[in-house]
Amino acid sequence: MAGLDRKTPIPTEIKLHQKSREMEISFDDGSNFRLSYEFLRVYSPSAEVRGHGPGQETLQTGKRNVEIKSLEPVGNYAVQPVFSDGHDTGIYSWDLLYAYGKNRDALWEDYLARLEAAGASRDVDSTTQPPKTGGSCGRH
Repeated sequence: MAGLDRKTPIPTEIKLHQKSREMEISFDDGSNFRLSYEFLRVYSPSAEVRGHGPGQETLQTGKRNVEIKSLEPVGNYAVQPVFSDGHDTGIYSWDLLYAYGKNRDALWEDYLARLEAAGASRDVDSTTQPPKTGGSCGRH
């Protein structure tokens, strides 16, 4: 099971910094990482974000100001954040959080490149269509 490998460092402390919107996580090997809430949201391990197989990922947009409302433990191997946009299905195992910390910069650059290629934004949820205006009410 993810996060239970003997080689995986185990968190010694997890702090949520609401003002900077960052999760700070310290591991028993001395590593310490700060991961933005936005990063954690756009890289959620949930099926909603990752899909059920390669090529089924859904690009997350408009998440710059997302917050973590709460953080729940999952056994002794993971945590499950509840985000301010209602997303609450991602389970972040210790090994995943450690990998995210180690690879944060490369993953972030990849995310920004995918956003740009899609013409999407960190600020506006481009998957939400504006309401239609005008038009007919069906009467003539």
